[in-house]
Amino acid sequence: MKKEVTKMMNGGGVESKPPKGFPDFLGSVNLKYLKLGYIYLLSLSNTFCFFLPPLLLLFIFVSRFLPLLVYPLSIFLLLLLYHFLTPSSVFLLDFSCYRPPDHFKITKSDFIELAMKSGNFNETSIELQRKVLEQSGIGEESYMPRVVFKPGHKLNLRDGREEAAMVIFGAIDELLAATKINVKHIKILVLNCGVLNTTPSLSAMVINHYKLRHNTESYNLGGMGCGAGIIAVDLAKDLLNAHQGSYALVVSTEIVSFTWYSGNDVTLLPPNGSFRMGAAAVMLSSRRIDKWRSKYQLMQLVRTHKGMDDASYKSMELREDKEGKQGLYVSKDVMEVARHALRANIATLRRLEPCFQHICVLATSKTALDEIQKDLKLSEENMEASRQTLERFGNTSSSSVWYELAYLEHKGKMKRGDTVWQVGFGSGFKCNSVVWKALKNIEPPRHNNNPWRNL
Repeated sequence: MKKEVTKMMNGGGVESKPPKGFPDFLGSVNLKYLKLGYIYLLSLSNTFCFFLPPLLLLFIFVSRFLPLLVYPLSIFLLLLLYHFLTPSSVFLLDFSCYRPPDHFKITKSDFIELAMKSGNFNETSIELQRKVLEQSGIGEESYMPRVVFKPGHKLNLRDGREEAAMVIFGAIDELLAATKINVKHIKILVLNCGVLNTTPSLSAMVINHYKLRHNTESYNLGGMGCGAGIIAVDLAKDLLNAHQGSYALVVSTEIVSFTWYSGNDVTLLPPNGSFRMGAAAVMLSSRRIDKWRSKYQLMQLVRTHKGMDDASYKSMELREDKEGKQGLYVSKDVMEVARHALRANIATLRRLEPCFQHICVLATSKTALDEIQKDLKLSEENMEASRQTLERFGNTSSSSVWYELAYLEHKGKMKRGDTVWQVGFGSGFKCNSVVWKALKNIEPPRHNNNPWRNL
C-alpha cells in the first residue's frame, strides 16, 4: 500500500477502478486538460471555482441516478455560470459635493478689495483680475480661502493640508451619511488633486482619518488637471472589475490655496479669477445586489490624450515667474486645443453612445462654455447645469461635473432610463467623457450631500 501511494505522489500510473455504481472519471477524462481548465476557471472567479467541483459531482450523480432533475439542474448551473463569468457592471450608489461654510463666500468686490490689501499685486495686476472676474460668469457667492489674501503671508503646506482636510473630509462625511456604507467595506480609494501633492499623500490622509482597512487599494492622482475626475472613475472601474463585489470611493478636488498666484506676471494671473473651493466624493460598487439601490450605472467612458502634440502639451502648465512664485499658465490657444481634443473624443463616443438626455460640461469659464455650446450646437437647456454651477460655485476643477449632476438632481430632471454625459478637460492636453444611465427616477435629495439644498 505504501509503495502505491508513493508511486502516485511521484506521478506513477496506478490502475484504480471506481467503486461500483459510479462512473469511471479517470478513464473518461484526460486529467492534464482537466487541470488546465480548472486553473483557467480559477483565474476568472475564485468563489465560483471553489464550488465548481462539488457542483460537477452533483450534476454527474443526478444525471445517473435522478435523470428527471437533470433539466432544472442544468438551467441552474448555466445561470450560475452566467452570473460568475460575465463582467459585472459598475454602479454609482450616490455622490456628495461639499459646500463650504458661508464665511468662505466671496463677492467680486470683496475679491478685489482683499487682493489690493494683500500687497502682492500692482495696479495693472489688480485691473486684470477685475476684468477676468467680470467676464468669468461667476456670481457673488462662490467660496475662497481667505489665507491667500493675508498680507505678508507666504502660502505653505499647512495651508494646503488644512483646506484639503476641510473639503475632502466634508464631502466624504456627507457621502457616508447618505449611503450608510461602513468604511471597513471600502476596498478601493482613488483621489485626484492636480497641484497639491504632499507626502504622505492626500489618499493616505483619507485612510488615516477614516481608519480604512490595511489592504485598501489606494491611488493618488496628481498633475492631471481638471479632467482628472473622470480618469479617477476610469481607474476605479478597472479596479472594481478586478475585485468583484467591492466598493470604491472616488474623491476629486483642487486646492485653491495652491493654484493661487501672488505675483504680477500677467500670463499667470487669469486662473486666480476662476478657481474656487470644492470637492466631490463618489461611491461606486461592482456588487450586483447594489443595483436596486444605486442611482446610476456606468455605460461608457472615453479618454482622449493629445500630449503627443507640442501645442497641446504646452497649452496649460505650472510655471514660476522671475521671483520664483508659482502660477498656472493657460495659453491663448487653449480653446482651439480643447476643440480638437473634444472632436476626437466625440468621434469615439458617438460610435458607442448616440445620444444623451443631459449634459454636464466642465464649468471653467463663461467663454469656454460659450464656445462649446456654439461648436456642439447645444441648447440653453443643455448648458443650464454648467452655467448655473459656474455662477454659484465657480470653477471647482475636476469636481465641477459632479456639482452639475447634483444640480440636475436638485431640479428633479433625472428620470429612469435617462443618460447623462459628463465631459472634462485638463492639462496634457486631455478630454475625457463618461456616460451614466439613471436606474430610477431621482427625486431632489433630502440629505446634506447635495450642495444645492436650500438654495
